[in-house]
Amino acid sequence: MRHLPVRMARWSARHAGRAIAGWFAFVVLCLVAGIALGTNEATTKDFWVGEAGRAEATATEGGLERSPTERIMIRAGSGKLDMAAAGAAARDVTERMRGLPEVESVAAPVRSKDGEVLLVSVVLNGPELKGKKNVVPLLEQTAAVGADHPHLVVEETGSPAISKGVNDQRDEDLALSERISLPVTVITLLIVFGSVIMAGVPLLLALSSIAAAIGLSMVASHVMPDAGVGTNLILLIGLAVGVDYTLFYLKREREERARAGGRLGPEALVELAAATAGRAIVISGLAVIVSTATLYLATDVIFSSLATGTILVVAVAVASSLTVLPALLVVIGRRADRLAPRRAARRAARGKPARAGKPETGRVFGALLRPARTRPALTLCLSVLVMLGLTVPALGLKLIDPGKDTFSRDIPAMRVYDRLTESFPELFVTHEVVTRSTPEQAAQVKRALEDLGRRAQADPLFAQDAQDAQDAKSPESPESPTNPRTAAISEPTVRTSADGRISVLELSVPHPAPSAEAIESLTRLRQDHIPATVGRLSGVETAVSGDVARGRDYVSHESDKLPLVLGFLLLMTFLMTVWAFRSVVLGAIGVVLNLLSAGASLGLLVLVFQGTWAEGLLAFDSLGAIASRVPLFLVVILFGLSMDYQVFVVSRIQEARQNGMSAREAVLEGINRSAKVVTSAAIVMVTVFGAFVALHLTEMKQMGFCLAVAVLLDAVVIRLMVLPSVLLLLGERAWWPARRPGRAVGAQEPTAAGSPAEVG
Repeated sequence: MRHLPVRMARWSARHAGRAIAGWFAFVVLCLVAGIALGTNEATTKDFWVGEAGRAEATATEGGLERSPTERIMIRAGSGKLDMAAAGAAARDVTERMRGLPEVESVAAPVRSKDGEVLLVSVVLNGPELKGKKNVVPLLEQTAAVGADHPHLVVEETGSPAISKGVNDQRDEDLALSERISLPVTVITLLIVFGSVIMAGVPLLLALSSIAAAIGLSMVASHVMPDAGVGTNLILLIGLAVGVDYTLFYLKREREERARAGGRLGPEALVELAAATAGRAIVISGLAVIVSTATLYLATDVIFSSLATGTILVVAVAVASSLTVLPALLVVIGRRADRLAPRRAARRAARGKPARAGKPETGRVFGALLRPARTRPALTLCLSVLVMLGLTVPALGLKLIDPGKDTFSRDIPAMRVYDRLTESFPELFVTHEVVTRSTPEQAAQVKRALEDLGRRAQADPLFAQDAQDAQDAKSPESPESPTNPRTAAISEPTVRTSADGRISVLELSVPHPAPSAEAIESLTRLRQDHIPATVGRLSGVETAVSGDVARGRDYVSHESDKLPLVLGFLLLMTFLMTVWAFRSVVLGAIGVVLNLLSAGASLGLLVLVFQGTWAEGLLAFDSLGAIASRVPLFLVVILFGLSMDYQVFVVSRIQEARQNGMSAREAVLEGINRSAKVVTSAAIVMVTVFGAFVALHLTEMKQMGFCLAVAVLLDAVVIRLMVLPSVLLLLGERAWWPARRPGRAVGAQEPTAAGSPAEVG
């Protein structure tokens, strides 16, 4: 691996045309292959975890799985509801829905307690996750009924409609984030390079890497199903690391060009850049890939999908930096060499002196580095105390699995959902008690489940209005479109499979899923009501699923996996650093610095999003907790991205040390030379991640905020204050057990043949 970047750069430089054509052919091939195979989307069973997952697996085995259901509400446009007109609209809805191939069944209309809303429930064909695709014809028919009955409001909601609305909103949000991040990225690159062409190269490679990775992810989904989040992460990470890797390589090539002063051709300059920046890019990319791969240990389809997307886009970005980038630099370099005499002549004719090289660090970077340079011990103590102080709020971290109750009310289906649950609170939450027994026990199990239903109805956490239940059972309220029954549409019901082995009891709870009451109702069901009823039966397996159970079991599953993932993450980070720099001390430093960065960013995440003080500032409704997927995902990604900066900064320090500088001189030289480019790369990352704070989905806001804050803290506090302070205080001990190298003659100079000496 040590000489691979140089060999690849040498070939690409000498065969620039073929390298460029080959790269874009590769991108097209990846896209074509992906489109041809399509995406293998995760199914409902891929999301099953914990007791809720076992319950759903059992119910599915008996053909009693949950079906996607839509609710069509009919209410007056103004004034009191005309039941005759509402009944006509309900009949229209029923006839239209029954004529759709996507519909399995349509229930009789139900009237709300106050008599102002008529509700028609529609069950869709197919599995639950397919509902968001199959719901479009239903929404069209609902809109048509509304147009035919202008004096009524006919509106639709349900999990399928809400899921479709969330997907549509996410697509719009991603487009918005691109409109925010791309211009800032271009401006940053223009400032760094002062050239439109050079600024365009990182964007070109980042976007082409993203395209190739999307195609490859579609192919990979046939091995590991796609949970629908991989593409979003490819766009997020791809733009960040794609620009970063190219930025580091380009910056190094320009340094070598300035140092050579016209004595070397573009091919030799590219090889020099590959010998240093190219190797750092490979190590950095491997570090991100290895760190991200620990997400597979969570055994969760969402994390596996996120890991696959990240690994693919990082691997492709590294490949682009090692192959097509050298070729592009050679083409650009040859053009620059042809134009150089004319530019020099024009400047001479105007009496302008030749441009002098700019200093590596300006006043801002010099000011940031001065504390570490002059008082490393004090700077280290204060910086670490600040980072630990920012970490303290993370000790109060609370996790929640955000359900549909937490989605943005900018989604039309969510506003209808609010009106639905106001009129029919029993539709907030449903617990599903699933049993497996022998066919001979079926009658006994049914009686026990019915007893469980009665106990639940007597429990204040489950109870509906008793009069509503009586109205629903009254013979004077037949279930028909002309005489709809009143409320209580979710009475405890027992369904049994055809073979009598599996039964399902559905219990409604009039509280939203994230509420303490809904969570307590699940706890009471599992710990009190079930053991007192069906739990007494010998040989009967019982498990509970439903909206609340899914969320609670998912949080528990992730919490159980966190120590395993974090342990492997720390180990891999340590081993990668030791392998890259042959220093146990640097490996330990890398782990500690990454923990500081991740801890501080999580602390700020809790401080901002777990409370309510920043709701107006960042336009979100606090969940009172952090989305359960966010901390684990962020820690893994942050460790990988932090390794980016660690590798690039320490590589420059190591390089200076190999050139004969003292430990102190090497640290200052390496930090000085890397500060500007690392900070520029951080600006790109902060912009890309920060754009997600403008999104509607609170979970995405949390991810974007935490990533942006972490990168900013890592680039400024960790890399410009903590790291140089530690290395200055440790001196040569920081490189233990590696021995001090002698001066690497020719490490930075061209050989007689015009090629760089390959440094180790």
